[in-house]
Amino acid sequence: MTAYPTAAWSRTKVIAMPGPAPKPDAERRRRNATIAMTRLPAEGRKKRAPAWPLIPDVILTVRRNLAAAKVEQLQADRNEAQEEGRPVGAIERRLDAALEKFAICEAQLAEQRKLEALLWKELWSTPQSVAWERLGWTRDVAQYVRHKTLAELGDLDAAREARQWSDRLGLSPMSMLRLRWEVASDETEARRADRTAPAKPASARDRLRVVDPGAVAGA
Repeated sequence: MTAYPTAAWSRTKVIAMPGPAPKPDAERRRRNATIAMTRLPAEGRKKRAPAWPLIPDVILTVRRNLAAAKVEQLQADRNEAQEEGRPVGAIERRLDAALEKFAICEAQLAEQRKLEALLWKELWSTPQSVAWERLGWTRDVAQYVRHKTLAELGDLDAAREARQWSDRLGLSPMSMLRLRWEVASDETEARRADRTAPAKPASARDRLRVVDPGAVAGA
């Protein structure tokens, strides 16, 4: 036979067991606290760029030197063949190829030096460069410049490396957010722009004005 609860039992109050004690306010604040953003000046870094810390590109320099040695050797072979009356056609073709290779390496090195100097100067005037200086990331920025320059010269592997260095240095909005960096708004410049901005032409509705009928009648 099933036993049903009596009315007296149903009126019995349920006593709640005590739960864990609340955490102190200071501990709750620490758990919910967020890392503050580092504000970087919108006008960027005003000082001169640091000295360039990297040596010239070793791979390109070696290729250029080997091409130069090859040219010198083939020129000597051609001169010797001419003195001995031997055909020089094959030597001339190899010499032309070596000269072309040397010219390409020499042009790459010259363009690399020029692009690195330009990009280096530009980067050290950005808002991010203020943080780089505080953190001592001079060589890290130089590594990015080296890979970015090689990427612009056509090196696909260097392009992938440049993208990774760009993320590390906060050169994209997402990487800046990850580093907790933000560019502070230049309020002085904004006020100056507001003062110098041309006045907005009044619309047709703005040009309409309410005329007092009494004033018109008395005119």
